[in-house]
Amino acid sequence: MESKGKILWIDDEIELLKPHLILLRQKGYEVETATNGEDGIELARKNSFGLIFLDEMMLGMSGLETLGVLKEINPYVPVVMVTKNEAETLMEEAIGRKIDGYLTKPVNPTQILAICKRFLEYDKISQEKIVQNFLSEISAIRNLLNEHLSWNEWVDIYVKLVNWALELDKYPALGLSEPLRDIFRESNTVFSNFIENHYRDFIHSSPNEELPLFSPQIVDKFLIPHLDSNSSVFFFVIDCLRLDQWLVMEEVLQQFYKISKSYYCSILPTATPYARNAIFAGLYPFDIQKHYPQYWVGELNTEDHKQNAYEKDLLV
Repeated sequence: MESKGKILWIDDEIELLKPHLILLRQKGYEVETATNGEDGIELARKNSFGLIFLDEMMLGMSGLETLGVLKEINPYVPVVMVTKNEAETLMEEAIGRKIDGYLTKPVNPTQILAICKRFLEYDKISQEKIVQNFLSEISAIRNLLNEHLSWNEWVDIYVKLVNWALELDKYPALGLSEPLRDIFRESNTVFSNFIENHYRDFIHSSPNEELPLFSPQIVDKFLIPHLDSNSSVFFFVIDCLRLDQWLVMEEVLQQFYKISKSYYCSILPTATPYARNAIFAGLYPFDIQKHYPQYWVGELNTEDHKQNAYEKDLLV
């Protein structure tokens, strides 16, 4: 049987733990033992362990003292403290010394196996589940692509695919980049047909929850209501920002802010003179040209700095 990982168990009553040691070996783990901190430290210096169980109360070096030395030897090896002491101060002291887990005696086999799977098999198990879930998801999406999808269903599909792209970036060895590109390509083709068939109807319909929110509706729906609250409002428009880029930013920002998300659809063309200026004006390009010809830039002006030169005027 292939080893699932190497464990060191340090406890001055190791004989009492024999049933647990037998179980771990039966489950495919290699287990070495020590009856005191000094011997455990020596084993840790000479061997490469994936996980260490450490008794808190031992003759000679205490568990906390042993923990400090073990972390000096290799701070990346997880150490789980096993103790009868439930005092909060002990837990805080152990946390301060970078303990990775905490079990209260008497421990049961389920607890021990859960700890072993968490620290020794987490990557393997999680990657297997990622592959299963991804293949199941793209199969479901392919089935949906044969249906008559609504705008909101398209948003759901895109959000799922973008989240999968971010997740799979963490596991390049899984080899799922090609299937991901394929499902993106298939979805883009069907979505393009969806837009061709419905875009004209969408922009001439009254806004409702079943239809996409377009560029000219952004200010009225999301900015104006906040201006009525007599508080400072910052309105950021980040050009060419993809959803995956935003989600990476959101991970950082959510530590500091409460974030709510809504999705909108750019008008066509998506170029600055049309889509971006439509956001600030709250108007479609034709109406900007008609009512504010002095601010109309148009596609003939190829100087980038002039294409959005009137954003402030359009917003006012």
